[in-house]
Amino acid sequence: MLRKVLIANRGEIACRIIRTCHRLGVATVAVYSDADRDALHVSLAGEAVHIGPSPAAESYLQGETIIDAALRTGADAIHPGYGFLSENPDFADAVTSAGIRFIGPSSDAIRAMGLKDAAKALMEKAGVPVVPGYHGAEQDPDFLLDEAERIGFPVLIKARAGGGGKGMRRVESAADFREALASAQREASAAFGDAACLIEKYITHPRHIEIQVFGDDHGNVVHLFERDCSLQRRHQKVIEEAPAPGMPEEMRLAMGEAAVKAAMAISYSGAGTIEFIADASDGLKADRFWFMEMNTRLQVEHPVTEAITGVDLVEWQLRVASGEPLPRSQDELFISGWAFEARLYAEDAERGFLPATGRLAHLDLPEELARVDSGVRTGDRISPFYDPMIAKIITRGPDRQTALSLLSSALAEVRATGVTTNASFLRRLTIQPDFVEGRPETGLIDRHLAELTIGQAPARETMALAALKLSGALEPKTVSDPWGRLSGFRLWSEASDFVELDYRGQHVPISFGSTGEGAYAAIVDGRQVDFGLSRLGEDTYLLEVDGRKRRFHLVPGHRDLTIFGDGENWHFGLIDPLAGEDEIAAGSDHIVAPMPGLVKLLRATPGAAVAKGEALVVMEAMKMELTLAAPRDGTIAEVLVSQGEQVIEGAVLLILEPEFGEPESGEPQDG
Repeated sequence: MLRKVLIANRGEIACRIIRTCHRLGVATVAVYSDADRDALHVSLAGEAVHIGPSPAAESYLQGETIIDAALRTGADAIHPGYGFLSENPDFADAVTSAGIRFIGPSSDAIRAMGLKDAAKALMEKAGVPVVPGYHGAEQDPDFLLDEAERIGFPVLIKARAGGGGKGMRRVESAADFREALASAQREASAAFGDAACLIEKYITHPRHIEIQVFGDDHGNVVHLFERDCSLQRRHQKVIEEAPAPGMPEEMRLAMGEAAVKAAMAISYSGAGTIEFIADASDGLKADRFWFMEMNTRLQVEHPVTEAITGVDLVEWQLRVASGEPLPRSQDELFISGWAFEARLYAEDAERGFLPATGRLAHLDLPEELARVDSGVRTGDRISPFYDPMIAKIITRGPDRQTALSLLSSALAEVRATGVTTNASFLRRLTIQPDFVEGRPETGLIDRHLAELTIGQAPARETMALAALKLSGALEPKTVSDPWGRLSGFRLWSEASDFVELDYRGQHVPISFGSTGEGAYAAIVDGRQVDFGLSRLGEDTYLLEVDGRKRRFHLVPGHRDLTIFGDGENWHFGLIDPLAGEDEIAAGSDHIVAPMPGLVKLLRATPGAAVAKGEALVVMEAMKMELTLAAPRDGTIAEVLVSQGEQVIEGAVLLILEPEFGEPESGEPQDG
């Protein structure tokens, strides 16, 4: 077994590799950039080495620096994780030349599968079915149009060096072909430095099904069955499952055999994935799937394979890299149960899936209901430099219905504030009828985008609950004066309180009062609601209206509150009735980004005194510079951004200390 492994990655995959290494007694070395100095993977590893500034191009993509870190720490192997340098054959060569084991396939295998056209030609030669199309080198537009007409519209233009949907265009007719080709070539050239494209038949009812393969240095190759990754948005996977719903055993055998052939054709060693596209227009058939590409690394969705096979794929990687044969033969592998993985991101589904940045003021993940692979924790920052993944939520059950129900329940228990997440979007997917009935398909999300991304407005009783919490009415009364116990006491009238909340920029007036033990009445924006309320635990309440009881969890911040319930979440701010209109508009103690942009200049440090009107932040957005000034005299309490950071509209950049008393802990949620 290897003695010490350097993980050339970050975030959840670095943490996941470190945990398996620790279980096997393998020492670990983490690497980190400026932005990741206090990251979770750094604290989990036995050692950690700084490798450069925050941008990935200056740190995690610096192969020489990473190899030097491995040599300095005495690591005998480098695990690249996925992304970054994991499929860079030159890096694999450099690692090997330095006398260090690269935990992955050979550079020759990576190169063989690196270009889609060459890989498909190789697969055709190996007897693996390939999508009808043109995969040659000729790039003349007239020639490619002729090929598209020969294949038959609709066709798919794909960058041969592409990935992640870049350089990809669907074309419905010959009239649209030239413009789409030029657009794809421009995007491919910008993204990959290679404008060449290939043309393929577009499958109208596609299912994206991939096979996990594993090889060793002794000529053995096995497959660990399939994963269905059809639930996608913009060619990015959203929820994956294993096995694939509706998969006939005949097709499973044929697809597994084809995947093993593909891996053996390039003498593959280590973990890899053969991606196929299947035509599901008439159900899954053994003769209706075709090779798309091979990923010569561990996949993000590998946990669902682990869940149904009982195999730790990272452990297999370490054993194969140590020179051991595969731990199991093909006939020793079998499917047990069903598993799902949902990718929890810091992004705003309601605003076109705009990535979110900021500090996670609160993070509570459903570890009692699911396996959670995460690389962040409460207080960590989601920066603009890397993929904004917060966690992968993985559930397993004896059957598909149970595993999916567990996933839906787990997503409903995700509680994150400080940045917007896609948790509600993911949960809505888990109850979408086509998906529930086992009909995942690559176009499903786009067809149902509106219903999946439009948030549920808070009910009046939910807003009343927010008012009770933010006013302090739910806090235990400790005063001995009997008059002090009468919150909202009014002479000659019923006792009531009044607050004004901010919900997404709208001011909502709410008056409320107790009507008995655990009973309340409230007038929300002019309409009355009566409800019962009982406390289940710290900041968890059972709210009852018209005989229906629902559980809500409250996460308070600094004069703001996020309520989680029914698989949704709502954020409220408390409006100060004594504040002037200018103060309310300015956000009072908060300096907020008025639009997405770059923090070009930052003139603020915690503890510094500032004067009203003093320039504190200069933002660059839409080719313009915008100066943000202090809304009043005061002292900087928190600086929540860094110079050079890209931020979204509504992100809190700075917080001033309250004019009276000490600042409260916690950070308000953006938006």
